Amino acid sequence: MRDTFIRILEDIAKEDQNLILITGDLGFGVLKNYWDTYPEQFINAGIAEQNMTGLAAGMAIEGKTVFTYSIGNFPTIRCLEQIRNDAAYHNANVKVVAVGGGFAYGSLGMSHHATEDIAIMRALPNVTVLAPGDIKETEEAVKAIYKWPGTCYLRLGRGGGKPIHEGAIDFKIGKAIKLLEGETVAIFSTGEILEEAKKGATLLNNMGVSTGLFSFPTVKPIDYETIIQSANNVDLIITVEEHNIIGGFGSAVAEVLAGVQGNHAQLIRIGLDDKYSSIVGSQEYLRDCYGISAQQIVDKVINTLKSRYSINGTKEDMHYYNGIFNHESICDLEPRGTK
Repeated sequence: MRDTFIRILEDIAKEDQNLILITGDLGFGVLKNYWDTYPEQFINAGIAEQNMTGLAAGMAIEGKTVFTYSIGNFPTIRCLEQIRNDAAYHNANVKVVAVGGGFAYGSLGMSHHATEDIAIMRALPNVTVLAPGDIKETEEAVKAIYKWPGTCYLRLGRGGGKPIHEGAIDFKIGKAIKLLEGETVAIFSTGEILEEAKKGATLLNNMGVSTGLFSFPTVKPIDYETIIQSANNVDLIITVEEHNIIGGFGSAVAEVLAGVQGNHAQLIRIGLDDKYSSIVGSQEYLRDCYGISAQQIVDKVINTLKSRYSINGTKEDMHYYNGIFNHESICDLEPRGTK
C-alpha cells in the first residue's frame, strides 16, 4: 500500500507545486524517488512528530496541501494534541498518513501496534477517516483526500501488494464498496483485514451460508445507507477490523444501528477484544492469536447462526447450522440445497 500511496502522490506533486510531503525521518526506501524528483516539496522533520504536525498545520493554513507520513502510532497518538489543536480545529488541509495499521509491525511490539488509532481519530471533529482495504482502494483514497477539504487520516497497511477487488471500483468518500452479494450474512470490513474477510466470506458461501461482503474504506463519514439497507435484508451483520472493538469501525456501525427503529439484523463485532497485544510475531500470527483470521470469522458466524436459529429458527435451520458447526472439516461439507 505504501508504494501505491507514494506513486499516486508523485503524480499529484507533478501537477501541484503546493503539495508538500513531510516525513518523520523514515520511509526513505519508499520516498527516495519523490525526494529526488520534488526536493522543494519534501521535508524531513526528523524524529519529532509533534513538530512535523505543527509545521504541516501552519503550512496548510498558508495555502499548502500537506501530507504527513510515518508508521504505526507515531503520526497519530504521538502527536494527537497537534492534530487536534493545530490541524483539525482550524480544519486545515493536513492529510495524516500512517503506514502499518493494526499488527503490520507485529514483531516490534505493542508500541508499534496501531490498534486504537481509528477510535481516537474519528472522535476528533473535522477529521475524515479512511482505511483502504487493498491497493485499488488505496490509489483512489489518496486521490480523494487530496481533493477533500480539511484534515484527513489515511490508515494504510504495510503490504497490500495484491488487489482484493477483481475489477474497477466505484470509490467515493463516505461510501462502502460491495464485493459479494448475500442474503443471510453481511460482512463489513475496513482496512487491510479485507483479505481475511473475503477469505471468510468465500468459505461461508462454499458452505451454503449466503454471505455478502462490503469494504468500508471510509470509517468517517460512515455509509449509513449501506448499513441500514443490509440491516433490513440479512439476519446477521459481522464487522471485522484489525483494531480494538471499542470505539472503532464496529462501534461506528453500532451507532448507526442504534438509531434504527424496529427489527433488524443482529450485529457481531470482530476485532481486538479491548486489550493490548502482549506477544509479538508476524501479522498473520497475531491475527490468529486475537481471533481475526478468516477461519475464526467463519467459526464466529456459524456459532452465532447456530445460537440464533436454536431460539427462533425452523427445525431445518437448526439441523443445518448444527451440522456445519459440528463438522470436522468445512471443506467436504455439501452446500445447502444440494440434497
